[in-house]
Amino acid sequence: MTATGSSASPTPTVAEDDGRRHWPTLLVVVLIGTAIIEPILWFVLRVHMPPGRESTAAKGDQFDATVLTMMASPVVIAVVGYFIYAIIVWRQPKDGPLLDGPPIRSNLKVQVAWIVITSGIVMGAFVFGTYELIVPAGAGGGEGPSPIWTPSSNTILPVQVIGQQWEWTYRYPTYGGFETTQLVLPDHTQIAFHVTSLDVIHDFWAYQLGVKADANPGIDNVAFAKTRQTGKVTVRCDELCGIWHGAMYNYGHVVSKTAFNSWAKTTEKKLAPLTKLLPKFSWTYNPSANGAGGHYYPSQLPTSPQQSYGNGSSGPEGNLPGVKVSSAGLPRG
Repeated sequence: MTATGSSASPTPTVAEDDGRRHWPTLLVVVLIGTAIIEPILWFVLRVHMPPGRESTAAKGDQFDATVLTMMASPVVIAVVGYFIYAIIVWRQPKDGPLLDGPPIRSNLKVQVAWIVITSGIVMGAFVFGTYELIVPAGAGGGEGPSPIWTPSSNTILPVQVIGQQWEWTYRYPTYGGFETTQLVLPDHTQIAFHVTSLDVIHDFWAYQLGVKADANPGIDNVAFAKTRQTGKVTVRCDELCGIWHGAMYNYGHVVSKTAFNSWAKTTEKKLAPLTKLLPKFSWTYNPSANGAGGHYYPSQLPTSPQQSYGNGSSGPEGNLPGVKVSSAGLPRG
């Protein structure tokens, strides 16, 4: 019994269970929203998805990101649609009795539908991801020294990527094994990146090419990508490797085959005197810690043109007559 005149809270009134009317409406909302969003994602936003289309690996990454976004969009539409619908339809009225939702117990149909739909999404993503790894022959990721999936092309340009604190250098074994800080690649060519390190673990991330592979000392980590168009390439280290990790980046270029051949042959000739002083080309090198700053070639040899000749001083082999060296360690004239 409540005393007369007391202000006791009213008992909530159980709302009528009209779920049979609301669920078809929500389903229609999700289907209409999906029908609108999916074409926009595929025909409009797909070409703007990172990392672009400069290589087959990058194009594959772009395709994968688009497909996964399209798979997720109906879920997002369902959640947001339900949220908005609930705010509009099931809002507590300002005037009238306090309403409470109907009691809900186990619902076998909902349970089965949830298990079937979520399992289908997960297994679909598994099959799709496996297919995308096998068919593109690695999809730009490092596969170690013995890649499981390799490109079918018979003409593959090998480029060795050498990481060291805190710079990237590149050796071209098919052009005399010269080493340079410039990454230059020919267009429409299958590239095999042989990624290694001279000191600690780095990570070679050529963003526009869709290539990302760990650089481990003593390991030849191979990644494949076929260039599709000319353009600029941003190379960064994506593995914390010391105090100047954030400054370990440079830029490369994808150029025409004619321009690349001209550059490679000219650079091979200019760097020939310095190439002789480098360790003999190998897919990995045995580091010998003889100082900071990434100079880990055997101590009897210069680590790079920059270390021994960058300031015009003589190295263990003496001066190189007739060769001018820039601050980046590259002959220029």
